[in-house]
Amino acid sequence: MRVAIVGTSGAVGQELLKLLQERKFPLGELVLFGSARSAGSKYTFGGKEITVKELKENDDFKGIDIAFVSAGASTSKKYEKTITKYGALMIDNSSAFRMDDDVPLVVPEVNPRDAVDPPRRVIANPNCTTIQMVVALNAIEKLSHIKRAHVSTYQAASGAGATGIRELDDQYKAIVEGREPTVSKFAYQLANNLIPQVDVFTDNGYTKEEMKMYNETRKIMHSDIAVSATCVRVPIQRAHSENIWIETERPVSVEEAREAFALAEGVVLMDDPDALKYPMPLFQAGKDPVYVGRIRGDISNPNGLTFWCVSDQIRKGAALNAIQIAEYLIANGHCG
Repeated sequence: MRVAIVGTSGAVGQELLKLLQERKFPLGELVLFGSARSAGSKYTFGGKEITVKELKENDDFKGIDIAFVSAGASTSKKYEKTITKYGALMIDNSSAFRMDDDVPLVVPEVNPRDAVDPPRRVIANPNCTTIQMVVALNAIEKLSHIKRAHVSTYQAASGAGATGIRELDDQYKAIVEGREPTVSKFAYQLANNLIPQVDVFTDNGYTKEEMKMYNETRKIMHSDIAVSATCVRVPIQRAHSENIWIETERPVSVEEAREAFALAEGVVLMDDPDALKYPMPLFQAGKDPVYVGRIRGDISNPNGLTFWCVSDQIRKGAALNAIQIAEYLIANGHCG
């Protein structure tokens, strides 16, 4: 198979390179694309040096089987037809197509069959916060329908890309050196701070990030679940955390929930309060699963459960999810 990565130099593009090697993805040739600025850069993959080609509206995608695209929504929209013109499957990591009716929005642990035969040869990767939440919610949905979910997110600087990581690092360095930290990527200084805003605000007072969690969850789970989110940027480098409260149609016991999480695909149960065992981004960064802990019944609602989950948003929240979509299609004879 001939595989392409569009947006190689970004945080997700770099993670895609790592994961394709780690998972021994079945490819015969890898082609790398980037902006005019990154064209000419060289990366080593499988012992070979590959030069990044400039993304242009031409025939460079002829013969490409799968293109993993992580270069931003505007780039995805501009180059969709160029990428898919000769039949390449475009697995897109931006927000460009997520809510389009003819573009499946896929998390393989939840709705893998939606990825089969996409009408436009485009499959959308959901938002990182949505991905880890629905992987966890799907375990409980199998026990009882989830009517609503309230979620507070604690999102790492790397959710804003490599520039977000650099800004946080630079701010801490400035503080240590007694200089005034520079603020550019985020609305305020992130070091030593929490920012209760991720993305821009919409007319209803929620941010776009928060509305993504509402709309994307319903599409992925084929559900009428009502999601209310508050998204917060926190001063850590990597891995998002979420506190999730759900209301189910029937009471689900903590024991039932623990068992469901323990058996769920893509979930690791880490729930032993007596031993102070629960997920934390310090230890879950760089790992693939969605980790769940702090499971407890809601003392204000007999049909309520609360739990905490942590996942690396560059891996499962982006690059890994995209690769798992392709792996599912290949394993089931729908690609390659």
